[in-house]
Amino acid sequence: MRIDVFSVFPELITDFASVSILGKAQRSGLLDVRAHDLRSETSDRHRTIDAPPFGGGAGMVLMPEPVFAAVEAVQPPRPLFLLSPSGKTFNQDHAQALAQLDGFSLLCGRYEGVDERIAAELCDGAFSIGDYVLSGGEVAALVIIEAAARLVPGVMGNDESAGDESFATGLLEYPHFTRPADFRGSAVPDVLRSGDHGRVDRWRHAQALARTIERRPDLIRSRGGLGTEDRKVLDEFGMDYPRDGC
Repeated sequence: MRIDVFSVFPELITDFASVSILGKAQRSGLLDVRAHDLRSETSDRHRTIDAPPFGGGAGMVLMPEPVFAAVEAVQPPRPLFLLSPSGKTFNQDHAQALAQLDGFSLLCGRYEGVDERIAAELCDGAFSIGDYVLSGGEVAALVIIEAAARLVPGVMGNDESAGDESFATGLLEYPHFTRPADFRGSAVPDVLRSGDHGRVDRWRHAQALARTIERRPDLIRSRGGLGTEDRKVLDEFGMDYPRDGC
């Protein structure tokens, strides 16, 4: 997979993508992350890429000329997404969809935002990573790169890991335990040491349901509420849940 990122600070992208899972994926040829400086196609000595907004107001706006020129010089893989607070909220479904592509590109907003012609005529869509404002789109770009790239077959080593995580099934992930079996008086649940893999799977599903009910009931509602099997497995392990819906 090739991912191109356009930014005022391309080194933020290249540094992050050179380590850990992303770095290994690049060295093994599974991933190709390319960062491009938005100032690369400017023609003035100050390498200007922003200007005050028409109509007045605070802040500066990224100008269309240098941004269009930077993207057109590279001809990056499409789709090209703008990182903007006004974009649709990025989620695991979007990550899975991007992971199916041979490549995509990201444009990092900066300052007060971008000229609307960039968003409307150059980009194919826009993503936000939440209802808050950052100084630029670089952090959001890194979130999207990692979320999508780790789902590319081979990147994580064990491809089954991606199917057993929070949001993969519409639920938060169940709790994990490892050695030692008893730590400062807190013991690993007996079911996980029983060797009964069917019961372990049911316990994990019950835990995922209970955690999601407590922390993200909106996810339960989006699944259409608790089903019959959900209620059975919660009852099996004595877990409390709203009997009149969630």
